[in-house]
Amino acid sequence: MSLLLKNTENYGNVYIEEGRIAEIDCEPYDSDATINAAKRALVPGFVNTHTHAAMTLLRGYADDLPLLTWLSEWIWPLEAKMTGEDIYWGTKLACLEMIKTGTTTFNDMYWHVLASANAVDEMGIRSVMSNVLIDTGGESGGGGGGDRAVQKETERLTRRLRSDYSSRVIPALGPHAIYTVSEESLAWAADFAREKDLLVHIHVSETEKEVSDCIEKTGLRPVEYLDRIGFLGPNVIAAHCVWLNDSEIALLAKHDVKVSHNPTSNMKLAVGRTMDYPRLSRAGVNVSVGTDGCASNNNLNMLESAKFASLSQKASANDPTMLPARDTLAMITKNGAEALRIGSGEIKEGAVADVLLIDLQLQEMVPLHNLDSNLIYASHGCVDTTICAGSVLMEGRKVAGEADILKKASEVAHDLAGRR
Repeated sequence: MSLLLKNTENYGNVYIEEGRIAEIDCEPYDSDATINAAKRALVPGFVNTHTHAAMTLLRGYADDLPLLTWLSEWIWPLEAKMTGEDIYWGTKLACLEMIKTGTTTFNDMYWHVLASANAVDEMGIRSVMSNVLIDTGGESGGGGGGDRAVQKETERLTRRLRSDYSSRVIPALGPHAIYTVSEESLAWAADFAREKDLLVHIHVSETEKEVSDCIEKTGLRPVEYLDRIGFLGPNVIAAHCVWLNDSEIALLAKHDVKVSHNPTSNMKLAVGRTMDYPRLSRAGVNVSVGTDGCASNNNLNMLESAKFASLSQKASANDPTMLPARDTLAMITKNGAEALRIGSGEIKEGAVADVLLIDLQLQEMVPLHNLDSNLIYASHGCVDTTICAGSVLMEGRKVAGEADILKKASEVAHDLAGRR
């Protein structure tokens, strides 16, 4: 399958073949399909490195509550009643929203992962997928070995994700956090991931309480504890990483752990601090951006989260030069693609063709003094065309089946809320 993007504003003609960018600024070759990209800028697709996609069903369901009340009285009880069918439609809705806002790959951790994988395959988007692993300290496993039943189920789901779906569905492990997974299961997950060459997706140091509880239980801070048990490595994507000290940042850098910054969620849930991007960056840590789920962000718009990332860092550092637009755009493209090992994130020959066409005629994109600045600070609905692995998922802001997805997802969400 070949695709010609004709007359892009910034790269001229771009020829895509077999899911990769084959040639840039080329002749207008004959191709299986052609898109007139005049007055459109070509940019890499956005990469969301931390979310819980099916939480779209909980958008606006429980807002403006204290964190523990929000979790224990509203979110967790309803999640316990979710079915695979709920997750399927919640993920379809999430994929639709991400396609409309320019995300071509997302790193997901949630329940009923096979239902989510079905939705991803149908929508044409790319996802690193993990079924959330929780054994609440391993009590049900006995013998101090973690919950073996949970581990075996994780093994089974990983095999299914790898064998039953397209290459756009990438299996990973999703141990939830140090406070919901036993030491034995965390160590098992690290070993299994290395054996099978899997990414590992985990929440780390989101709140001050997580840190103080870890110190009380182990005598170590969370990253120090994960280092002691041999968990850290270049395949680990650590979400949040707000409450870190210098020693922990050095450990993340030493092990080449990738950090996913979730500024919108962190501010909305008032976790008490802004992630220290300057120190992480100086240490050489790969920092990307995630939206988190829609219950703690309310949308999956990566450009909005990128703007929050940049502005919050400027405000926290009291430095308007901190995290400029160019670097912020790299966080949601190149950095995210490197973290998830997907071969996209840049407009260059040979790269995976996960790309976007940006409509430069929209009010928010005029005048065009600086494309990066307009994207990060000004844009809202500027994505005209979304392409993943060389396949067009949206053109002229139209996605196939959009109305049906919105209708069904709304019905499912209201039915779910009625089960509380």
